[in-house]
Amino acid sequence: MTEQAIGRRTDDTPSSRSAQGGTAAASAPSPRPLSPEAFADLAQAIEGEVKRVIVGQDELVRQTLICLIANGHALLEGVPGLGKTLLVRTISDVIDCSFNRIQFTPDLMPADILGTNILAEDEGGTRRFRFQPGPIFANLILADEINRATPKTQSALLEAMQEQQVSVARHRYPLEPPFFVLATQNPLEMEGTYPLPEAQLDRFLFKLWVPFPTEETLVTIIERTTGADQPRAGNVASAGEIVEMQRLARSVPIAAHVTAYAVSVLAATHPDGPRAPRLVKEYVRYGGSPRGAQALVLAGKINALLSGRFNVSVDDIRAVALPALRHRVIRNFEGEAEGITPDAIVRATLDAVVPATVD
Repeated sequence: MTEQAIGRRTDDTPSSRSAQGGTAAASAPSPRPLSPEAFADLAQAIEGEVKRVIVGQDELVRQTLICLIANGHALLEGVPGLGKTLLVRTISDVIDCSFNRIQFTPDLMPADILGTNILAEDEGGTRRFRFQPGPIFANLILADEINRATPKTQSALLEAMQEQQVSVARHRYPLEPPFFVLATQNPLEMEGTYPLPEAQLDRFLFKLWVPFPTEETLVTIIERTTGADQPRAGNVASAGEIVEMQRLARSVPIAAHVTAYAVSVLAATHPDGPRAPRLVKEYVRYGGSPRGAQALVLAGKINALLSGRFNVSVDDIRAVALPALRHRVIRNFEGEAEGITPDAIVRATLDAVVPATVD
């Protein structure tokens, strides 16, 4: 079967058009470039609409938005019932884009996520292979309980997360931007799970903790979810505007000493580094990868824009250090036995690295 025959067949359905790169999106007019002021206003509007539904998780909403604008992915860890699925679904409503939820189980196969070629018969009786896209072909993906699937299935996300494309039977299918994966893990039930390997953890821009709400917040949640009127978020942005926000974020200038500070923080997470604090030397086996420094700088740029500034400061790097590095620091046996948390290690690193003075 030739590639041309497969290509003609896949153009017949809307889902296949998405698999081929989104012809509908390509023909739509591109939004105008955003100014820093318009960026901040749009981000504030997105946050405001999400908070109409998600109560008491302001920091989580902000960090998730940073991941989305950075064109990265987030790993959420928290007990069940804290609104992780609702958060992603609400964001998809606010920015008017497609959303799919994938429930990871031990019997889930890669083809269940990516899609597969099926033998279809056209009106003339000719049989041709046609690509049937899987649930990965959406703008926002919730990979629920990702550590319950086998490593073979987990690895199916690697290419999609890193290259934003899917390879099936020697053919590549691009994913339509924006593409954002939010994966969840349940820290309570670890039996029968497959911990994510370091290579896949490193693909996530942020690892986010979902805290349990306070009693006051719980009262508000109960009032909103058990009444007759359910809060709903309105659409305030388009997928194209999110792409423009991603482009603007990368154009934010950053001073050389701020970049050097981000690199020094990352280097201090390595136990053999000259800047490593005592906690790192004693309890860390491996430090963060270069992706950690990239995450610090890019997330720092977005944090500056969200604060109404078009330049990055050291405080922006420090503000995003915990979610950007906590999953990239690998503790040794002593660290795990002593109960030293990755957050404690990252905080010790931030305290040990002194920013350079600028005249």
